[in-house]
Amino acid sequence: MTLLVLVISSPGNSELRSVIRDTWLSISKKNHKFKSYFVIGDKDVNSKQVYDLSLEKSRYGDLMTLHLHDSYSSLTNKVIKSFEFSHQNIGNFNYLLKCDDDTFVDLEKLLVELETLKEHNLYWGFFDGRAPVQTKGKWADTEYRLCDRYIPYALGGGYVLGSGMVEFLATNSHLLQQFISEDVSVGTWLAGTKAVRKHDPRFDTEWKSRGCSNKFLVTHKQTAADMKVKWKRLSKTGTLCDTEETKVRLSYIYDWNKPPSECCLKDNHNVP
Repeated sequence: MTLLVLVISSPGNSELRSVIRDTWLSISKKNHKFKSYFVIGDKDVNSKQVYDLSLEKSRYGDLMTLHLHDSYSSLTNKVIKSFEFSHQNIGNFNYLLKCDDDTFVDLEKLLVELETLKEHNLYWGFFDGRAPVQTKGKWADTEYRLCDRYIPYALGGGYVLGSGMVEFLATNSHLLQQFISEDVSVGTWLAGTKAVRKHDPRFDTEWKSRGCSNKFLVTHKQTAADMKVKWKRLSKTGTLCDTEETKVRLSYIYDWNKPPSECCLKDNHNVP
């Protein structure tokens, strides 16, 4: 199997899961070798949610339910547990895509690229190396004392890991310190490995979408309506965007030859 897709979701997001099944996950699994699961924590959910999730699981067979609290504070644990479960219980896969349920993926194009790669240590996404460690508010990370900036990491709206990286994380999870942000945690955990880091501006995974580019493979911060529109265009014309592409924020090419604090200058209007 080429790709395992893990979509991080929550018990109450059944509408988003339904839209994703009907849009970007609806491409033929006969022609493309992939499996997909929605990852949900089911500990202490109410009785109605238990019933609804049971029905959804029996109907679609694509829920990966983990016995943990489903909240932002447990997100890092949820992600690493999903890696463990995947490594231990799902058949061989070459790559794993982790994304959120507000992410749209041009899955067909992504699979075509992955099928040409032979890199089991791949770590592919949109990287940042400048981010200061958060000390206040919802994202405060009081346990992160390694540096005053986060070690370079691929942003969590969507990134791809090779099977070697998934195996490393899954088998060593008991030794890994979990930080508040799951994407920060993955970047930190892989810091001393032979991960092949591939920064790609076609992963639109920052805190806010940079607009619409027909080159995008992964687009984060999408509503159910956004996904339906993108899928309709993609199915009809083969492009994600309307008559014109839009850019609301600049992107960058990561400069791996400079220190992380100088990695990511947004000065190129030609980068998607």
